Amino acid sequence: MNVLKVKKGETLARKQDKVMEWYLIQEGSVIRQFAFAEIIMHRNAIVGILENEWFACDYVANEDTTLIVIPCKNAQDLRKILSEHENFRPIFLRTAVEQRHQALCLYASLQKKCMLLHNAAETLYSEYKNLCSEKLLDEQDFPRMEQFAALKMQHRAENWEIANSNSLVRSYLKEYMQLMIKDDSLCVGAIMEAAAQMRRVTQGIGEMVNYLQYNRDILFSDSRDDIFRLFFAMAVQQSQKKQDISEIKKRLLNMVDVMTKLDVYDKKQMAEAHELCENYDFTKESEGRINIMREDCIAHIMEYAGYGSDMIRDFHSIVQQYRELPDMMSTDNEARQLRREITKVFYDIYTKAFMRSVEELVKPSPIMMMFFNFGFMDAEVLGETNTNALYNLTDSLGLFHSANVYTVYDWLVQIYQGKKEPSRNEFDQDFNAFLLEEKRTGNITEEQMQQYKNDRRQKVQFEIHNMFTSGNRVTYGRVTTFCPVLMEEDFINTVEKMAVTAEKIADAINKVRCVDYSALYHDVMFSDPDRGINQEWIKKEILPDVILMPNAGTRTLMWQETSGAKIDTPARFLFPIFSAVDLDDQMVECIGRYRWEICRRVQGVYWNDIREKSLTAEYCDFIQYYRKNSDLSADAKEKIKTALSRARNSYREVFVKDYQAWMKYESQGSFRLNKVARDILVRYCPFAKDIRQGLATNPQYQNAFHRLDAENRKKLQRFRSVYDKYEAAGGEITPELKENLRFYQM
Repeated sequence: MNVLKVKKGETLARKQDKVMEWYLIQEGSVIRQFAFAEIIMHRNAIVGILENEWFACDYVANEDTTLIVIPCKNAQDLRKILSEHENFRPIFLRTAVEQRHQALCLYASLQKKCMLLHNAAETLYSEYKNLCSEKLLDEQDFPRMEQFAALKMQHRAENWEIANSNSLVRSYLKEYMQLMIKDDSLCVGAIMEAAAQMRRVTQGIGEMVNYLQYNRDILFSDSRDDIFRLFFAMAVQQSQKKQDISEIKKRLLNMVDVMTKLDVYDKKQMAEAHELCENYDFTKESEGRINIMREDCIAHIMEYAGYGSDMIRDFHSIVQQYRELPDMMSTDNEARQLRREITKVFYDIYTKAFMRSVEELVKPSPIMMMFFNFGFMDAEVLGETNTNALYNLTDSLGLFHSANVYTVYDWLVQIYQGKKEPSRNEFDQDFNAFLLEEKRTGNITEEQMQQYKNDRRQKVQFEIHNMFTSGNRVTYGRVTTFCPVLMEEDFINTVEKMAVTAEKIADAINKVRCVDYSALYHDVMFSDPDRGINQEWIKKEILPDVILMPNAGTRTLMWQETSGAKIDTPARFLFPIFSAVDLDDQMVECIGRYRWEICRRVQGVYWNDIREKSLTAEYCDFIQYYRKNSDLSADAKEKIKTALSRARNSYREVFVKDYQAWMKYESQGSFRLNKVARDILVRYCPFAKDIRQGLATNPQYQNAFHRLDAENRKKLQRFRSVYDKYEAAGGEITPELKENLRFYQM
């Protein structure tokens, strides 16, 4: 077992990383991080013991920490370790029981917070309505309450489980330990039982964290659309009438007390709430809440973008004409012309407004954030319910962002700041190639080309005019009726249910990785000539960048297979930010196209040359000559003919359909593919080890699985030998090198 040392603040494991080993804390401590909750893990705690396939949260060193790397990821590995190291039995069992207890304690705490938030919101809103009635005040609309409900847990811990853990840890842990460590089966069973319970509890913690993160703004939000502002506006109104406001201030202070107990608001919000309660002059006019249904949102957005009143009036007129059509989804000339005019102005507004937002220090208003992230422009077009739901989402935009998931606005900010390079256009030109073409055709001079290469505004405009405009239209799904302004007709469910959050994207990717484990792995070169490695190709997993287009759509788009010239850069997937179809199915389809395109990229001009064996070469050969293939029945040939017709003779699209069947049905042992397609996919898109083991006795897969396992064992043995020599020469086994070893164990 190896020793791993991490510095304070370093990440040991990230949420959604594959679990391939456990880490026993020898010295120091590690934080299990959720959005705004955490658990401190001390000496002898084990990182990874509660996870199944993927890490459920981030693990960050709380101080300089030393860990023992344990080659364990399931019950079989655990039994082997405990039989070889009996002294580990009490350590592993104790840490499993104590970590379960920590998780249950956090669960109980968050459960109380969720109940507190729900009860406080319901009670305060009821009191607000009663006070309005008593004081003969106009009650302000607050439609958010119509959608607000108590959390319905999918992964719950029962009260008896929490009580059982409390009694065990506080009173009977010694006796329990003495019994369970007597036998390997008892010990392994107790540890895995605790781990399974922890896993469920951790999933429940995730549900509660998401609930609090999404609903905390019902009490207090940056957008001022909250219960706090209802009472605050009432206090201002009563104070200006020289009426007593002590009762209202009592409610405001009560709300601040609830906010303190919830501990889910940032310091700035807490400071603002305290300041408004304690030092605000209620005799002054307040900014109050924004009633978005009474706002002229088009004028708000266009004025921000720098348009004059004439242009605003003209665009209002176009949108009004479109809104009054008998059928906004019509494909007749009038509807098509109106959509064309709206689309042209929309992207011009977006470009100008975006430039102002990144060049000014002032944070854009909630209406602007609705426009930037969701494509919102007009409340009447979107409908009151959807508009209010979207407005509330502006306080929870973090739900749509992660290390590899971006809203289109976030993505353009990354381009502007130089953290990401612009995407290729529809002619497969990157930004520099586009400038060269512009110079060649005489549209720009050499001097302008050199100037534009590092011009942030030019890069953003290139991204908007190419990837954004095309991707937005395609991901919408119905290109003939596409309009970039978000409409009520696009929603077949609630905004919340259709929202494609970063967590949903991560879950969808993980479901693919659990079946097709090698889907996102690239071959990259490792070289260290000074220590004996001149050139070694290793496997590296590179997750795609997922960009959420501001529409309610039905399609995904694999925009490009790499970010640049290098093969070890992320692909770029485009998804609608509100999905009208199953996200898991969309992800499988997108990764199927990615598999095809990355193979084409790697193979270059030989991508369809059968002499150079590859996924695309073998598949092209199979489709091209299927009529002459004696391994195919007449029925199979007829199905291929039909599939080609539906795919408009695109070999890639035929492959994608087969890949979807491979992932959904064949992985479950339900045959859908013909013999030849199955043989290609089993070699180039093999199932993960646990699925292979489940299908190992099936004659359709048996030989291929045995061959793959033998090849993996051979490569694993070779790499271990290479690593031993490398370490002996003074080399360090980096995380990338470890990941390569893990690949051949999957």
